[in-house]
Amino acid sequence: MSVKNKTYWEVCIEINPICADILCDIIMSGFDCEGIITAEEKYKNLELTETTENILKAYIVADSLDIKELNAFFQSKRQDIIEKNIFNEDIGSWNVTLNKQEIVDWSKKWKEKWKPSKISEHIVICPTWEKYIANEGEIIVKLDPGNAFGTGTHATTQLCIKSAEKYMKKDSCIADIGCGSGILAICALKLGANSAYAVDTDETVIETAKNNAVINNESKINFFNASSDILPDEKFDFVFANILHNVLALIMPDLKRIMKNNAFIVLSGILEGKEDIVLNAAAENNLKIIEINKQAEWIAITAKKED
Repeated sequence: MSVKNKTYWEVCIEINPICADILCDIIMSGFDCEGIITAEEKYKNLELTETTENILKAYIVADSLDIKELNAFFQSKRQDIIEKNIFNEDIGSWNVTLNKQEIVDWSKKWKEKWKPSKISEHIVICPTWEKYIANEGEIIVKLDPGNAFGTGTHATTQLCIKSAEKYMKKDSCIADIGCGSGILAICALKLGANSAYAVDTDETVIETAKNNAVINNESKINFFNASSDILPDEKFDFVFANILHNVLALIMPDLKRIMKNNAFIVLSGILEGKEDIVLNAAAENNLKIIEINKQAEWIAITAKKED
């Protein structure tokens, strides 16, 4: 929906992150909302320097908003949740602050803050509209994410690339399950992989991923709009699976099926506290856990197929 000739408001609400999903539902059903940010992260030299996971930001279109009415509305909803005992801990104050925003083209505005960033020991992600001269040992990956997930700034992506740098052998054949922008497949080739299969169930992101492969002069990636259960019969030396924890658990048998013996897999996209679901699924499929890493509130599990 266009917000032309309307007033745009940033509504900031103090929360415990555990109630972010239910608060998102309340906002989306009660307001003309253009989008919600549940957490923001800032990094310097690969280290997390700031996180705002306790502040939820909603972008609402309205001629006017009254801060007292908003606070009363959200406090009423907060009290309902407390009385229903949905969570067994403090859900945050839900205090509201309100900021009037200029009407901007967000499809262009966000690009102003996305600069080249070194996200692992070797990989530097550089937006296609920026210039960057590589230092010794650095590998530049040019990227335009379009409408696909994967800019390199998210912890789940960084954890995957760090695992590949440590466990992926040169000349490997790799698979990227849930490829999004294609960043992981492209990085794998830059790090020495021989070929890549990249699949995503969302057909709208495949064209973006193909374009990114062209930008990086990587022609050894076969892209598919598919799910892991209909991959080719070929087996892989290294597998990326950067997906939600419940999906990882569901498709674990298919992930194991496409792995060669002694192949590695990095399972990412796992929120802290949900890792046992993935670990149990890996154990049920006889995958050996090699390493568990954490960045911010995200977990990545590197495992190996030994049978």
